Amino acid sequence: MKVVVIGAVAAGPKTASKILRLRPDAEVTVLEKGEFVSFAGCGLPYYLSNVVKEQKELLSTPIGVPRDPAFFRKVKNVRVLIRTEALTIDRKSRQVEAKNLQTGESFSLPYDKLVLATGAQPIIPPISGINHKKVFTLHNIEDCEAIRSVLANGDKKAVIIGGGLIGVETAEALVRKDCSVTIVEMLPQILSVLDWEIARQVELHMRSKGVEIRTETKALAIEGTGDEIRCVTTDKGEIPADLVILGVGVRPNVSLAKEAGLEIGGTGAIRVNRRMQTSDLDIYAVGDCAESRHLVTGQPCYVPLGSTANKQGRVAALNICGLEDSFPGVLGSMVCQVFDFTVARTGLSEAQARDAGYDVVTCLVPGPDRAHYMPTAKPLMLKLITDRATGRLLGAQATGPGEAAKRMDVAATAITAAMTVDQVSKLDLSYAPPYSPAMDNLITASDV
Repeated sequence: MKVVVIGAVAAGPKTASKILRLRPDAEVTVLEKGEFVSFAGCGLPYYLSNVVKEQKELLSTPIGVPRDPAFFRKVKNVRVLIRTEALTIDRKSRQVEAKNLQTGESFSLPYDKLVLATGAQPIIPPISGINHKKVFTLHNIEDCEAIRSVLANGDKKAVIIGGGLIGVETAEALVRKDCSVTIVEMLPQILSVLDWEIARQVELHMRSKGVEIRTETKALAIEGTGDEIRCVTTDKGEIPADLVILGVGVRPNVSLAKEAGLEIGGTGAIRVNRRMQTSDLDIYAVGDCAESRHLVTGQPCYVPLGSTANKQGRVAALNICGLEDSFPGVLGSMVCQVFDFTVARTGLSEAQARDAGYDVVTCLVPGPDRAHYMPTAKPLMLKLITDRATGRLLGAQATGPGEAAKRMDVAATAITAAMTVDQVSKLDLSYAPPYSPAMDNLITASDV
């Protein structure tokens, strides 16, 4: 069996490696347009801030072995071709036309099964001056190294366009590098995946750390002369800047799939079934290029995350090898660090639940994340979103310096199981004063 995988960051290597574990006789070739494979993209802000000290840590296994083409050949028996671009897919003859970007050589690869793991690409807003050499995204290792180089030369006034997860995490990284940071966000709040009460807590905390946040503000142009940027012009005035980072979001990279005539979903990502098959059943799509299904609404959604990519890659591999497996969907669960706050959410936001037609009841419950008398206790704000008619838990959000991640993980499990808040309030969660109040924050919120 010949398998070609296009893309080698998260879902692609996961799919390829699992196929070879199940079918050691398979011939698996992975094509990667860039230089780096299987790198930890979610770790880029922490490499930018020097929390992660060396680039190689983002490219290594937990025991420090570099994940390079030689590693995949020796350990996984997977052939990885870097600096190699897939140009077209010929579905009729089952071939991928590719080009070695170093030599210029073009060649064809036959396949029995094809996996698209082409990922996502940063959204570049149509702003004057957007192509200036000191305007960056933070999408790959090359981006990160370019930003580090500019910072090393003394540029310290940074403007981030976009207040989503990428923008917020990058803001913290730049503050840690002694930059002055301004976030420009068109919407009334940062972190639009959150409800306004939780987002407002995060915004106030970021301001307390020196980040200037300008919501309901539209970036119009990036002004500068030669190699230097002078300012970002907005509809509410100018903001001085030495460098600009775009954190507007990402969109699925589906150009190859479109050209091959594969079906694209309403979200703009490649439509797949639960086996991760596209409209051509011999072609699979996994990771940030593929559409998902929301576990609460049952509707298609697009939530690009490394955790989802790896799970989808495993499902695709099992099915390619003749086994039965399916990917049920996602809840949009996320967690991020914002200085000494944690921000987490899962399921539907209040706004999403109302848009989906639910008669919504919510609660906002503050409390210590462990027994209040413990010196390690820290405050946590927790919000639950429920359906009035059934009591079903639909969503949860949390922020504060307290432990939020484990509460969101329990909430995600409860939402997946369609539990009501009455059921959640009686869960037998572990308790000891260093870890939780006697009535865990999630249980207290469910009671409220």
